[in-house]
Amino acid sequence: MSVTTSIPLRTLLSVGLALATAAACAESAALPSGPIRPGSADAPREVNVILRDYLFEPTPIRLVRGETVRFNIVNGGLLPHDFVLGGAAVQAAWASAEAIATPQILAATAPPVSLPPELAGLRVYLASGQSSSVVFRVPEEGELLLACHIPGHLEKGMVGVVEYVAPAAP
Repeated sequence: MSVTTSIPLRTLLSVGLALATAAACAESAALPSGPIRPGSADAPREVNVILRDYLFEPTPIRLVRGETVRFNIVNGGLLPHDFVLGGAAVQAAWASAEAIATPQILAATAPPVSLPPELAGLRVYLASGQSSSVVFRVPEEGELLLACHIPGHLEKGMVGVVEYVAPAAP
């Protein structure tokens, strides 16, 4: 007996694109070695991040306080993910907003979630295979935490590490 399953071409193309994009970024997502030359507003430092199912690559993400970076983020997983970067208050606000928006009925679709700008930090939501670039100024003080607040992802360990490093000598 033979069983044949049909996978829609669109799904195959989406998965193929996600895997190809993730593979292309994998080399550039490696941790920089040695001192880091900080980015500026005129020339942001490129930081490539791959969102996989329940993890961020690379980890840690190495940043210099006060620098400007361009995060090039690609979702190389099969599920949607978000990249939420900010302090503890930002992480708590997104966790609360997602919890409130999560429907109690299993098959229901959650409404879009948003926060006021003063609470939002940096959030990038990406469906499987999508990518985005965003310029971000690293704060001079305080800690930055990285997490995915899609329901269930944080509980499965989708937390990144941000490490502050000293800038390279000019």
